[in-house]
Amino acid sequence: MSEKTTYKSAGVDVEEGERFVRLIKPLVESTYGESKISPLGGFAGAFPLDTDTFREPLLVSATDGVGTKLKTAFSARKFDTIGIDLVAMSVNDVITCGAKPLFFLDYLATSKLDSEQAAEVVKGICEGCVQAGCVLIGGETAEMPGFYAEGEFDLAGFCVGVVEKDLYIDGAGVGPGDALIGLASSGLHSNGYSLARKVFFDIGDYSIDSKPQSLSKTLGEELLEPTVIYSRVVLGLCGEFDVKALAHVTGGGIPGNLSRVIPDGLFAAIDSKSWQAAPIFDLIMKTGNISRDEMYSTFNCGVGMIAVLPREQAEEALSFTRNLSEAAYLIGEIKKTGTPGPKVRIL
Repeated sequence: MSEKTTYKSAGVDVEEGERFVRLIKPLVESTYGESKISPLGGFAGAFPLDTDTFREPLLVSATDGVGTKLKTAFSARKFDTIGIDLVAMSVNDVITCGAKPLFFLDYLATSKLDSEQAAEVVKGICEGCVQAGCVLIGGETAEMPGFYAEGEFDLAGFCVGVVEKDLYIDGAGVGPGDALIGLASSGLHSNGYSLARKVFFDIGDYSIDSKPQSLSKTLGEELLEPTVIYSRVVLGLCGEFDVKALAHVTGGGIPGNLSRVIPDGLFAAIDSKSWQAAPIFDLIMKTGNISRDEMYSTFNCGVGMIAVLPREQAEEALSFTRNLSEAAYLIGEIKKTGTPGPKVRIL
């Protein structure tokens, strides 16, 4: 008599999924704080919006993944920080509107669920939520046999925040003379990894455990350095200063992202000598024989977030960020444009 066919024999282990939920339950609940959240395991998550606090609240949302940085995590077999990156990519987008992150959801898809591996990922997601000041309200784990390579998975994240309508930041007030404050990145964050991996592992013939002379860590450790979550410093700046625009420096680098908040008729003049980028960027540039323009249009090159505010507030804003232990630099100013040209010009 032939063996009966089951869902497990087709590659989906429901019991492993239930075990995974048991493993992550205390991690997820650690993000709740005093918020009254619906219990983990339901069909949807509920979050209480304190309507007494807001006059005209706007909900702000963002979604993103971590791209091929996951490939580096697979090579290093290290999964406890990639979740921080996942939270950072969406949270850092939400705060560019001046919005406070409220809650986060994740989506993890894999061919075969490994509960310990997935729990390490969720550990990082929870740490990211704590750093961001938001709640991990729910998520989805999809087991899809044969869809992903063995031992690999994909991630997506979703964040919702809130801001008063009259405090919403969209760049409309940006004008000539405004200062550009750059907040330091921790490294590559979560962009440009397809190029970085080609440079290091194909052209440079490095391994994940190599330790180039210019780096203080192994290449794997450097490439897996988590993305900075800027919610504390950015919301602090918005509360203390007249922040007119914010740009999260992701794919497209400083030119591709800062240009999105510069009104027509103006351009941002960036002084590239006003900050010191981490050695990893110079190593990529030299190993891959990459042009300066290509570097700036692919990587953050040391600046992960840019705030535009009145010039007279710049020095005080710099002191404010440094008091929060965030490295920050005056990297340029907004100018009128007299001739056609790009909205971001790096000098």
